Amino acid sequence: MAKSNEFLFSSESVTEGHPDKVCDLIADTVLDECLRRDKHSRVACEVMCKSNQVILGGEITTGAKLNFEKLVRDTVEKIGYTDPGEAFHAAGVSVQLHMTRQSADIAQGVDRTDPDQQGAGDQGIMFGYATDETPELMPLPILLAHKLSRELAEARRGDGPKWLRPDAKTQVTVHYRDGRPVEVQSVLVSTQHARGTKQKEIKSWVADQFAPQVLGDWAHRKIEYLVNPTGAFEIGGPTADAGVTGRKIIVDTYGGFARHGGGAFSGKDPSKVDRSSAYFCRFVARQLVKHRLARRAEIQVAYAIGRAQPMSVLVETFGTGDPDKAAAFVREKFDFRPHAIIERLKLLQPLYTKTTNYGHFGKPGLPWEK
Repeated sequence: MAKSNEFLFSSESVTEGHPDKVCDLIADTVLDECLRRDKHSRVACEVMCKSNQVILGGEITTGAKLNFEKLVRDTVEKIGYTDPGEAFHAAGVSVQLHMTRQSADIAQGVDRTDPDQQGAGDQGIMFGYATDETPELMPLPILLAHKLSRELAEARRGDGPKWLRPDAKTQVTVHYRDGRPVEVQSVLVSTQHARGTKQKEIKSWVADQFAPQVLGDWAHRKIEYLVNPTGAFEIGGPTADAGVTGRKIIVDTYGGFARHGGGAFSGKDPSKVDRSSAYFCRFVARQLVKHRLARRAEIQVAYAIGRAQPMSVLVETFGTGDPDKAAAFVREKFDFRPHAIIERLKLLQPLYTKTTNYGHFGKPGLPWEK
C-alpha cells in the first residue's frame, strides 16, 4: 500500500485500428475534406461501424461535394483493414448515410454578420491541462501509453512482426511520489495478432524487445508486463466490436489526470466549442506552465449556446503557483470568444486527422501545442 505522499496512476491508449478510433478517423476525414473545399463548413459527423457496416450520421452544411463512400473506404484501407477474410475490410464495407443540414436554430446564433460576436455552437464546459513533469507538458502515464500504441502501429507497417494486426490497446501504471513520477510500475499491451500465433512469441517480443525500447529511460527490469492477458486476440476491430465516434474522450485528452467536461472532439468543426475551446484551454494551460506561473495548471471555461463571451473562466494551479497571478495573466492575455479562438489557433485548416489518434495534446505541429 502506497504512503500518503505516494500513489499509482494508470492511463490507457488505443491504436487507430480500435473500433472507436476507426469511427473517429472517418469523422475527422470527412471534416478535413469539407474544410479543404469550404473553410466555412459546419460539420457534426457521427460514425458507427460494426461487421461490414459503416453508418454516417449528423449535420453538415457545406459547399463541398463529397464522395462519402470513397472517403470511408480509403480511410479503412489506410488504417490497415484490407483482409477480405475478415467481415470488416476496405473493399467490402457497406456505407450508409444519414445526413441533414445544420439546424437553423443553431445557425442563427453561430453565423453572425460580425464574426467577433460569433456565438458558441452549444452550451457546455471545457477543460485544459498542462504539467511540467514531461517536456511535452503532459502527464507521463498517458504520454507513455500513447507512445506504445503509436509504435505498435509503426511496427505493424514497418519491419515489425508479421503477425501484428491493427487493433490494440495499451495501459501504463506510474508510481508517483510527492506529485512527481518516480518509475513505471506496470505495462499492459493487448494487441490483435494473426491466427495461430503463439502467446509465448507475442509476450516475448513485447516484454523483451518492443516495450523496453519504447519506454527508453523509463524502462527497468522490475516492470510487470501483461501481454494479451486473455491468452489470444485474433478477432479484433469492428469485426469483433462495434465502434462509435467520441467514446475515447479520456484517451484523447489527459488519461484521467485532469477533469473533463464530457464533450467529444472528432467530427466537429471549430464552431463547436467542445473541440475548439478545449484546444484553447490546453494552449492557455501550457502558457501558464511555460511562463513558470505554475508547475501544474488547469483551465475551465463554460459557454451558453449562441453567446460569444464565456459564462466563466476558472484557473487552478493545484498549489504549484500563485492562483491570483495566474488568473490575472489569463484575463490579460487570452480571449475566449469562439471567433478569437479560431483566429488565434488558425482552426479553419484541414488539420484534424492529425489529431485523431494518440492524443489531441502533447504532439508537435499542432497550433495549440506551439
